[in-house]
Amino acid sequence: MIGVLSNLMIPLLVLVVIGYGIKKKVAVYDVFVDGAKESFELAFTLFPCMLGMLLGVNLLLKCGILDVIFEWTTPFFEFLHFPVQLLPMAFLRSVSGSTTLAMMNQFFAEYGPDSFIGRLASVIQGSSDTTLYVLTLYFGSIGVVKSKYALKAGLIADFMGIVASIIVVQLFFG
Repeated sequence: MIGVLSNLMIPLLVLVVIGYGIKKKVAVYDVFVDGAKESFELAFTLFPCMLGMLLGVNLLLKCGILDVIFEWTTPFFEFLHFPVQLLPMAFLRSVSGSTTLAMMNQFFAEYGPDSFIGRLASVIQGSSDTTLYVLTLYFGSIGVVKSKYALKAGLIADFMGIVASIIVVQLFFG
């Protein structure tokens, strides 16, 4: 019953929108086509921002500087009882959601979803955001060039989310 209802939700929503448009005497199809045209323009506006961010992420991942940083900081994180396997995920969470999701799936396969590492990876994934991606995409789309306060606030929020993740997972599952 729920499966059938969930499969019908989107078609029903579309029918409600079309019905409402007809009731308000709006040319629904023409408005849809105009919206689709605007979305192509937006996609072309966002493409350079996305390309720049993806280039920066790939350079960061491929140049090897992360390995050096993780090597230097491993003793500190071992002292804090933070699994060093999660360092790349914690560091890259602000940059790329799909990369950290793939890392989390790898942790699930290797350690199990109910392991301390699996649980901590899950909570980190849910308690932080892809700040650099969001700022690049949204600010790039509307032409904001001075984003330093938003960047600081977003990165601090991500850091605090990761710290809170560590504390909560150690309290409940440690």
